[in-house]
Amino acid sequence: MAMEAESILAAQQAQYKSTEVEKEVELQFDVGNLLATDLNNLNEDELKKNRDEYLHTIMRDNTQLLLNKIWELPVEKTDEGLILAQLPSPTTVLPREKRIPKPRPPTTWELFAKQKGIRKEKRSRMVFDEQAQEWKPRWGYNRVGDTKQNWMMEVPDNADPNEDQFEKHSKERAEKIAKNEYQRLSNISKAEKGKRLKVPLPPPFTKNLGKHELTRALGTAKSSTASVGKFTPSLPKEPEQKREKKRRFAPVVGDAGAEKQRSLDLLSKLSKKREVLDVKKATTDHLASEQTQTHRKRKSEGREGKKPTKRSKMGGVKKSSRGFNTNAKKGAGKTATSKTGRKSK
Repeated sequence: MAMEAESILAAQQAQYKSTEVEKEVELQFDVGNLLATDLNNLNEDELKKNRDEYLHTIMRDNTQLLLNKIWELPVEKTDEGLILAQLPSPTTVLPREKRIPKPRPPTTWELFAKQKGIRKEKRSRMVFDEQAQEWKPRWGYNRVGDTKQNWMMEVPDNADPNEDQFEKHSKERAEKIAKNEYQRLSNISKAEKGKRLKVPLPPPFTKNLGKHELTRALGTAKSSTASVGKFTPSLPKEPEQKREKKRRFAPVVGDAGAEKQRSLDLLSKLSKKREVLDVKKATTDHLASEQTQTHRKRKSEGREGKKPTKRSKMGGVKKSSRGFNTNAKKGAGKTATSKTGRKSK
């Protein structure tokens, strides 16, 4: 029997490798990032014989050394029975795609508790129910004081005997939940310091809204979906909303033939004898701009040499009446002698 037990234990141990691993050069660990760096040289002969198996063995040994380092850290046990290790701060600086998130601002209760010196104490999940004489959870299913399990409730002395106490209790509970939710949203609003949406929206419950305000609000509501209003049905007699066209870029990877054709088209345009620039159009535009500048220059010089003319109330130029009679007929302004010998003009 002893020989059989030893053989069974030996066979069982042969399936699993030892947790103790020896290396010529110790690994460099950064437990905060769960990083282990192996500086040992690879065995070229083993690598050529069976590459995958050799690399798998090295990976297993390095992982075992990293786990040994993690088990040396202080651990804590959660209510669910999980064992968590407290990782130290990382030492290796890794590049980030996005900036480090800012710490969450404290809520009104946290500021009040800090000012009064109130410390948060963790409450136990299970509470002893005196009526049922058993331990029950503080919240969730089958919790303490659950009115759904109570088939009878006591009516207070100053209460209406015809009042439904179950309905009253559920209503008070719903009001408490709504109050807590309102205070939570209020705390978030105070922490954000009154930041508003960038898109101007009309005030709620406004009856007298203009046409443009309603159209803008409708467009904003339709474009707030995940498809940016693409699949949102339109209302009857609704004006068509203009959608912004998105820029389309050529894919980085994909059809190699299409990319080759685009490159060939670009080379053919550059290698053509005909210039890409339309010289005739450019010359015409240049001559037209020169003529416009010359005309403006002559017009400004002519105005400088002339005296300013008077303008009438109707917008036209008021002509001087000196030496000019609008009502005179042909021959007016000349001196003539009549038969009587008198001179007349």
